[in-house]
Amino acid sequence: MQRRAQRDDQADQRAERTKRRNRVLVCAAAVPAMLIAAGCSSDSGSSDDAKKAPESASSASASPSPTVQAAAYSELPEPCGVLSKKTLGELVPKGSKSGKEGNSDDVSMRGSCSWDSLDNNGVDGSQFRWLNVSMLRFESDVTRGEGDKLAQEYFAKQVKDVQATEGAKGTKTESVSGTGDQATAVRYDLKKKEGTFKQQTIVARVENVVVTLDYNGAGLAGDKTPDADDLMKAAKKAAEEAVAAVTKANGESGSAATPDASKSPSKSATSSKSPSKES
Repeated sequence: MQRRAQRDDQADQRAERTKRRNRVLVCAAAVPAMLIAAGCSSDSGSSDDAKKAPESASSASASPSPTVQAAAYSELPEPCGVLSKKTLGELVPKGSKSGKEGNSDDVSMRGSCSWDSLDNNGVDGSQFRWLNVSMLRFESDVTRGEGDKLAQEYFAKQVKDVQATEGAKGTKTESVSGTGDQATAVRYDLKKKEGTFKQQTIVARVENVVVTLDYNGAGLAGDKTPDADDLMKAAKKAAEEAVAAVTKANGESGSAATPDASKSPSKSATSSKSPSKES
């Protein structure tokens, strides 16, 4: 009986050792599995990051730099030389040589010239004429847009400003063909103490340049008021000539200018007007 009990005890001890050994083996097997899982997880993250980095770099390098089409015209003609002697003799007969160039800090961007004429007939009165041509060129700008588009915007604004002239009476507007890419004529009367002035303004655009021609006339000291139709006919002829001078200064089809983002179009060039034109 004693031996049997001993054998039973030994069997129980062997069984207990077997259980402990099996638990150790199970735990040992679990450790590599955890390491493998951790290793797979780490590799997966590194792979995703590696994929994302080239994609981000590719997206950044694929983004194009902002560009804008170069303006067609890069030069302006000499302001007081845009009209021929013959034309000046017709519009300002007594002042064709009295051209006064307006101030400009950049003659390639803006310029103007004015002429005045007083045909004094003594006690029979006098005929007064005043003429002004101003030019404004727009550069292409990456922040503001193409030069011709900027010129179109300014052209529209200039026409509206002329139509809204303070004190203007009987304002009439008409389109003008054959003068640049677009042109509009505005006429009106201005009554002043010296007499009634007949004002004719032609606003024209050719490519990225806007030309504004002002022409007015009055009969002073009792002389008859000039005919507005005659003045308008002369103004249209002069505007067409001024636009042609701009095109000629840039060659037959204009010379391309290099876009410069540092340059921005300035406000319209202005010159001092004859006192008789001011209200």
